[in-house]
Amino acid sequence: MPLAVYVLALGIFTQGTSEFMLSGLLPDIADDLHVSIPDAGLLVSAFAIGMVVGAPLLAVATLRLPRRTTLVALQAVFAACHVAGALAPGYPLLFITRIAGALAYAGFWGVAVATAVPLVPPAARSRAVALVAGGLTLATIVGVPAGTLLSQYSGWRAAFWAVAAATVVSAVATLLVVPGDRDGHRPPASVRAELRGMARPQLWLSYAVTGFAFGAVIVTFSYLAPLLTEETGLGEGWVPAVLALFGVGGMLGLVVGGRTARTSPLATLGWGLAALAVLSGLLAVAAGGATAVVLALVFCLGAAGYVTNPALQSRVFTLAPDAPTLVGAGNTAAFNVGNTLAPFLGGLVIDAGYGYASVAWVGAGLAVLGCAGVGWAARLARPAPGPAPRGRGHRPPTPSPPGRSGCAADRPWAPHPATPHPASSAPGRPHHLAARAPGSSAPPAVRRRPAAVPPPPFAPPPRRGRRRVVPRAVRHPTTVAGWPGHESSTRTASSPPPWRRSGAMATRGPPPGSCARAPG
Repeated sequence: MPLAVYVLALGIFTQGTSEFMLSGLLPDIADDLHVSIPDAGLLVSAFAIGMVVGAPLLAVATLRLPRRTTLVALQAVFAACHVAGALAPGYPLLFITRIAGALAYAGFWGVAVATAVPLVPPAARSRAVALVAGGLTLATIVGVPAGTLLSQYSGWRAAFWAVAAATVVSAVATLLVVPGDRDGHRPPASVRAELRGMARPQLWLSYAVTGFAFGAVIVTFSYLAPLLTEETGLGEGWVPAVLALFGVGGMLGLVVGGRTARTSPLATLGWGLAALAVLSGLLAVAAGGATAVVLALVFCLGAAGYVTNPALQSRVFTLAPDAPTLVGAGNTAAFNVGNTLAPFLGGLVIDAGYGYASVAWVGAGLAVLGCAGVGWAARLARPAPGPAPRGRGHRPPTPSPPGRSGCAADRPWAPHPATPHPASSAPGRPHHLAARAPGSSAPPAVRRRPAAVPPPPFAPPPRRGRRRVVPRAVRHPTTVAGWPGHESSTRTASSPPPWRRSGAMATRGPPPGSCARAPG
């Protein structure tokens, strides 16, 4: 795998850390800025909405720009937003910096995936996309716990400073390692061509499956901490370790999905979503049971939730290869639609009084909808069936070779013209396979091969180019055998056949009963 792909994954890691670490910083932010925790939680929603809106808009705005330059510029904007957020004196400025940072992050996602795809051969594209997306999973495993730990000792502003510094390091690595456009990786030149490439029903169906699949796993992950503390009875000190366990399962799922998505993407999506639905239902049932069972289900839920990511990311480029930038941006927006709507649905269920374990049922329902979308996509991708065979004993007709008349006697295989005995007919069976009627001595009709038809008395004259050249007559006579029932005639090699001669021989043709026609 090229080094540039790992550098792009590093950029996703540094910015993805900021996307998820805010959930652990909300109490400190609320106390420092003198707002309520629900108001501080709006910062998470603002980031998600900025991702949804910014992915397609920035993809169009940066379509004609060099990709390496675009990646570095977006990372610089993201780092500047976090510096401004760390220095923000109040809540409004922090809210604005979160939206601006989300716009830059969304643009980086789309351009990074579109840059990684042409760097590898077609057989390794799914692995490259899985590696780039693995930066976000690594952020869940390492970045989010590290940001939370840093905020506990140095405040939430220190976490923002750390993200800004890591983003600057990633931007420098991108500038040094990612190849420029002069190396042969130029972006598409036309927005209209990319929009035309996205006009495919299969592509938008894949976006819907992406939203359902990511929403099915993120709705449980968003409320996993209160589920563990309120339903399972786990101590709050163990929650970061369980979240890291979820991330380890997600990394394992990415590795497996990156290998299987290359050969069977729809099967990977189908089995992954089915497993996600089953595991979400089991977690909803066993949330108040044994802790070991819950921990095992959390690990498996992370693996099943992220095993579909490589197929979701790489399949859209296969469906619309002529729109790589907009396709990646649209897929990023689809991920964040699921990231925004699924927790909202989970909150509605909790507010209705069904408890924290009920969010797992919401995840199971979304996974079932994703399975239905995958089945529909498989049906659309199935080739049209050919004509079905007519039954036992059917053979397709053999075309007549050149020079033959095309009648039944000229075919190498044909049924006997005799009509089968009426009593030998049986419903659903060919006549030649039907049994004889009781007491009947007539044999059943069979298929017979006709007698061979003799070839024409002379070969057609050769062709030279487009002119028909008749060879010169041979001076000595040549004896040519006539048709059956006709005497042998003595003529030269260039003399016409008997049925073409003038005079009395002009009306003579092939013998009666023959299917041969006069050539020419």
